[in-house]
Amino acid sequence: MAEPGARPRPQPTEWSEGFWQACREGRLAIQRCDACLRLRHYPQPLCPLCRSAAFGWQTVSGRGVVYSYAVCHRAFHPAWAGAVPYVVATIELDEGVRMLADLRGVAPDEVRIGLPVRVCFERLDDAIVLPRFERDG
Repeated sequence: MAEPGARPRPQPTEWSEGFWQACREGRLAIQRCDACLRLRHYPQPLCPLCRSAAFGWQTVSGRGVVYSYAVCHRAFHPAWAGAVPYVVATIELDEGVRMLADLRGVAPDEVRIGLPVRVCFERLDDAIVLPRFERDG
């Protein structure tokens, strides 16, 4: 059991393990339907387009732009209390998939829609490596 105030940890599932494995290897991989080839994120058991259960993983560039964002002035969990204010953004990857992540090293007054970003990784331990994003360039 986690200590009070400890950072919540992602819980990999059979559908997301490929994503977490790629993160451990320093790659961003997105779930891809084997039937219609649609990329999708978050990992899920069925393709929302064709309903196929067959999927694989495609390594993507890790580059994109801020599609939308929110500046968090209140920590949703005690582990983030020292980080406020921080930015959580929807990132539109160059491959067209959107994913939610926090922005590292971007002040709340510097973030804007269309800001170029790239993935970076934060190793919590040998099992969990988190994808985060930072300014690109």
